[in-house]
Amino acid sequence: MKMDSAAVEIDGSVMEGGGQILRVSAALSCITGSAIKITKIRAGRSTPGLRPQHLMGLQLVSDLCSGSLQGASIGSTDISLTPGKIRSGNHTADTQTAGSVCLLLQAALPCALYADAASQLCLKGGTNAEMAPQIDYTVKVFKPMVERFGVRFDCDIRMRGYYPKGGGEVMVTVNPVKELQPVTLTERGNITKIHGRAFVAGVLPYKLAKDMSAAAVRTIRKEIKELYINIQPLQEKDKAYGNGNGIIIIAESSTGCLFAGSALGKKGVYADKIGIEAAEMLLRNIRHNGCVDEFLQDQLIIFMALAKGTSRIRTGAVTLHTQTAIHIAERLTQAKFTITKSEDELSSNVTFIIECQGSGVANANL
Repeated sequence: MKMDSAAVEIDGSVMEGGGQILRVSAALSCITGSAIKITKIRAGRSTPGLRPQHLMGLQLVSDLCSGSLQGASIGSTDISLTPGKIRSGNHTADTQTAGSVCLLLQAALPCALYADAASQLCLKGGTNAEMAPQIDYTVKVFKPMVERFGVRFDCDIRMRGYYPKGGGEVMVTVNPVKELQPVTLTERGNITKIHGRAFVAGVLPYKLAKDMSAAAVRTIRKEIKELYINIQPLQEKDKAYGNGNGIIIIAESSTGCLFAGSALGKKGVYADKIGIEAAEMLLRNIRHNGCVDEFLQDQLIIFMALAKGTSRIRTGAVTLHTQTAIHIAERLTQAKFTITKSEDELSSNVTFIIECQGSGVANANL
């Protein structure tokens, strides 16, 4: 581990300018052993600096890599992380709010892959929270797709938690890898299956779940007539803390690509509207003929950057989150990314191929 080298300076306000810069930078610092200094954290946001969830994520990564973390407090706009040796075993992170456990996992998972043995991550906060993947997305879409890189992890949802109380808990077990393998995801094939869950928890009536599900099915039916669509309405019972409602719908393709649309209930918003919002999001993500949806896109960049060899992924429009993740990955690893526009002569679809010469980081602890 190169401990004495000068810290890599990262401007936290560039491009997407949010918490994602922190998660990708901290994880890559931990894995590569390069110290980092992040300035102007969330500078353009309405509440600049670190929020509880970002702080917890940084502390979790620092804990995973026996690191030294400076400047980490709520509202701080400058932090530095000097990583040490990655430690397996048990790690706990509690946002103490409805801060997303899925975002904590985004930061911690890559680090735990480079430990000397399995890690257990006990993550507490919101499982189905706004501005973050729902835990169902993490388990049903992110997990199978990231497993193509050789990642192996299990996720046990012990308690679901919603905005504003949180109180959710997931236990994630991560197995280390020697190195990650590159992936090629360029052929989407046909959509073969659409399924999902519409849930209510706490005091909210079961009818809301049925209404969300029915509205979503009606919306998808207008565009996709030939498939059976199964969106299960559910009343979350004992494994849910607080009140919440929402829906996630997943589409699978003949080549094993996965896409999702989701939405969460808000006070005063009709259930139908939530169902329709999720359905439209799903349809938008399967119209472009790419192999990943707009949310998975940026989450795969760090794994492409670490893998040994060349990865190629076909996407729809490249998101700002993805461009930001690429920018950080190129700063902190030897990976090289190229994005090529690809016109399809058969349809009006424009897709992009994100190609990455991975840096092939090997696990020095195994």
